[in-house]
Amino acid sequence: MPTIEETKAIWKCADAVCFDVDSTVVTDEGIDELAEFCGVGEQVALWTVKAMGGSIPFRTALSQRLGIMKPSEQQVLDFVKNNPPKLTEGIKDLVTLLRNHGVTVYLVSGGFRQLIIPAAKQLGIPLCNIHANKLLFKEGKYAGFDETSLTSESGGKARVVAMLKETHGYKKLVMVGDGATDMEACPPADAFIGFGGNRIRQSVQQGAKWFVTSFQELIDELHVQRQ
Repeated sequence: MPTIEETKAIWKCADAVCFDVDSTVVTDEGIDELAEFCGVGEQVALWTVKAMGGSIPFRTALSQRLGIMKPSEQQVLDFVKNNPPKLTEGIKDLVTLLRNHGVTVYLVSGGFRQLIIPAAKQLGIPLCNIHANKLLFKEGKYAGFDETSLTSESGGKARVVAMLKETHGYKKLVMVGDGATDMEACPPADAFIGFGGNRIRQSVQQGAKWFVTSFQELIDELHVQRQ
């Protein structure tokens, strides 16, 4: 992983940036909020902590959490309607600044596409730039999740990053996020920035060469002349 100086240099001349969503782009964990909405918040939150800490395989935690919830299609629609995204302070300005610099922005998440679309729309990020899991339903009832999604298992974000670099030829792609699954995406990401503005995860704080607690720090760095 690059040093802090190297990471900052890459950040200033990045051609693509991948943001995690839960506890990074938005202030909360979408799956925990959905679980609370479905009446099983405490049970699911315990599995989220395990998943983000990297102590168990991500797909195992995902399957266990959804098995507890079993959200219906209508519950998901109602949740999205009644719970607009709580964007993290500064993210809208940062995404706008990146796009003005010609940087392509992606949302790469172990969360669910259905819950992420509203945040992407608020940020002006094309929906095709969302790489996340998808809830499946049959006759309106929960029917699992799309296990072909790269982000449904440990190491999935790294595979998304590798795919984006191969497909688009990015030379300086940066991953930004709060969790272990974000940090393990570097490499193939050219740099990783740990984000602790909403939750500080010890493994990420210790492992990231550049760890920030506000998006203003990233904005300020971009205002330094880009190479």
